[in-house]
Amino acid sequence: MTSVEVLVVVHTAVYGQRLRDVHALLDADPRVRVRFTVAPHTFNRGAAAHVRRLGGAVLPWAEAVRRRFDLVLAAGSQGLERVHGPTVRLPHGVGHNKLSPTGVGAGRTVAGLGPEYVLWEGRLVPAAYTLAHQDDRTELGRGCPEALRIAEVVGDADHDRIATALPDRERYRTALGLRPGERLVLLCSTWGSGSLFTRLDTVLPRLAAELPRSGHRTALLVHPNVSALHGSRAVRARATAAARGALSVLGPEEDWRPLLVAADFVIGDHGSVTLYGTMTSAPILLAGYPARGINPRSPGAQLARTAPALSPSRPLTAQLTHAAEQYRREDYAAIAARISSEPGRFDRRMRRLLYRVLGLDEPTHPPTPPALPLPAPLWPGHDDGGVGAPRAVAEASRAVSGAAGDL
Repeated sequence: MTSVEVLVVVHTAVYGQRLRDVHALLDADPRVRVRFTVAPHTFNRGAAAHVRRLGGAVLPWAEAVRRRFDLVLAAGSQGLERVHGPTVRLPHGVGHNKLSPTGVGAGRTVAGLGPEYVLWEGRLVPAAYTLAHQDDRTELGRGCPEALRIAEVVGDADHDRIATALPDRERYRTALGLRPGERLVLLCSTWGSGSLFTRLDTVLPRLAAELPRSGHRTALLVHPNVSALHGSRAVRARATAAARGALSVLGPEEDWRPLLVAADFVIGDHGSVTLYGTMTSAPILLAGYPARGINPRSPGAQLARTAPALSPSRPLTAQLTHAAEQYRREDYAAIAARISSEPGRFDRRMRRLLYRVLGLDEPTHPPTPPALPLPAPLWPGHDDGGVGAPRAVAEASRAVSGAAGDL
């Protein structure tokens, strides 16, 4: 029986999350041996823990770059020119919303779709570059036309998982501990300047002061790069203290998708999770949008033209009410349709590509992706009676003092 080796290159926790539904397509095939390695990256704190949780065989980076593999999977570019084997490269976000930090003015390319992401010394590094939407292919043609011959539109795994989970929304809400009629307000922050994270010190105290605790729950999702830079303990402590304990902070290792499926409102920024929120029926308030850093042709820019912006002066409950009243599902569905031009077909199309690169016949059975896992209950729970929150604030304040050096 033919045996092949696959290397999964994990640069950061985010990149690892983007790859999880890809290497899972190979796990059950006895002909395929999957190994993992953690590549150098500014934000790779947490990447090793992500790989350990997968329970797979891990190679040190120094050893991985000395060997040859039949297939390499990656969602980032750094160091890939040193890896030996045909590489299938995935985008590590959705919508290609951000402009590259390199270049000036009109010369800036779209992040992930410029030559600096796929070329090394003039040659193409990946054997295939997968894209979620035909619009991404058009954008790639603008930024790096040399890469069009290796581009393949396969769809988006997270899009398909969320779409499959939405009919079971009540199951996820029950698992989170939400009561019937209770509203979940989900805050989603990307990383970097212009993100919601840079405004948490003003937004979270307002949530604590203005949002009635009776009938509302609040949860925060922060981009794992923030935790990689500052330390997840310090991020959690500061957010909890700012919200006076009335907040669940999800760690970088937790699956954000069930929270999005369960949410009643989304307060977000220009990050991927906010954009995925257009797939749900949750009204969206935008708390951060650095227009100069956003691709004006992207679905993220379309979302910014559609969703109301969070105001620092108007009462928060009135803004949520306004967002719900002006919400038109068809407007957000049009944005969501730009996430994937192959809805429901990611697993089939991606597996076909992987086996083509490997030179193996595909398994005869169709891929059967697992459902999103049920999440753990949110904190604070229903039985706190107001006692747990003050205790949480005190604990968070002590943690902030001890964790200040992490920031």
